[in-house]
Amino acid sequence: MKTGYYPGCSLHSTATEYNESVLAVVKAINNEVKEIDDWNCCGATAGHSTSSELAIGLPLRNLMLAEKEGFDELLVPCAACYNLFKTAQFEVAHGQKQDLVADMEHQLGLTYQNKINVLNFIEYVLKPENIEKIKKLIKRPLGGIKVAAYYGCLLLRPHNVVGFDNPERPTKMEKLLEALGASPVRWNAKNECCGGSQALSKPELVVKLVNNIVANARDNEAELIVTACPLCQANLDGRQINWDSPEQNKQLLPVLYISELIGYALGLPVEKWFAKHLVPPSLKA
Repeated sequence: MKTGYYPGCSLHSTATEYNESVLAVVKAINNEVKEIDDWNCCGATAGHSTSSELAIGLPLRNLMLAEKEGFDELLVPCAACYNLFKTAQFEVAHGQKQDLVADMEHQLGLTYQNKINVLNFIEYVLKPENIEKIKKLIKRPLGGIKVAAYYGCLLLRPHNVVGFDNPERPTKMEKLLEALGASPVRWNAKNECCGGSQALSKPELVVKLVNNIVANARDNEAELIVTACPLCQANLDGRQINWDSPEQNKQLLPVLYISELIGYALGLPVEKWFAKHLVPPSLKA
């Protein structure tokens, strides 16, 4: 099985700790992934809102390049990128944008087969052979720490496109947390929207959404939140903080990438990753 890797823009910029922790976990379980040569931005989160051609064409070019390199599967950790890749595959498989596909095949000199299995990071580590490796390599069991698994929107919706988990009651991240020795909390906001890129245009709305999510996690006794989306992590980590009245910041919850928590359980050096968070994780490295 030859696995390609698409980091996307966020993992090479504002979410480097996600990129580094994903690759560290892959290496720790003795697997290999290769970054796609000459990859381009997939269009998240603005491209698809301005042009339906860009929404399909940008991720499609990456998929065609991945096929050219002979990958059987493609690991796409960013939830927004993952959503657009799955959408492009779905649209093409259902006969949409055929003129665009033909034009891109001509421009790139390639024939698109639409056969690559696109995986988010949770799907990747939950493959039977990978989760068994992780269980055997745990050096710092999480000791029942109470963790809120936050999925957000893009991993789950539209369900007929991504098909990742039950969009109303997802459980896959909880299964992963249990394998690490954590205690997943039951809560209602795991699939609520954090506001996404509205953080720039409507920050007051995002602050309200984020604080509702964090409050629900806290009310259900969570000690930290984990996610697999760079935009969700940025919003939940930074928008729960009252920057105008720091004295009110007494019940903040750390927000980690799920890959960071796996890396911690595997005994990997996490200090550099944790240092990037605005709300300091309480886990002792």
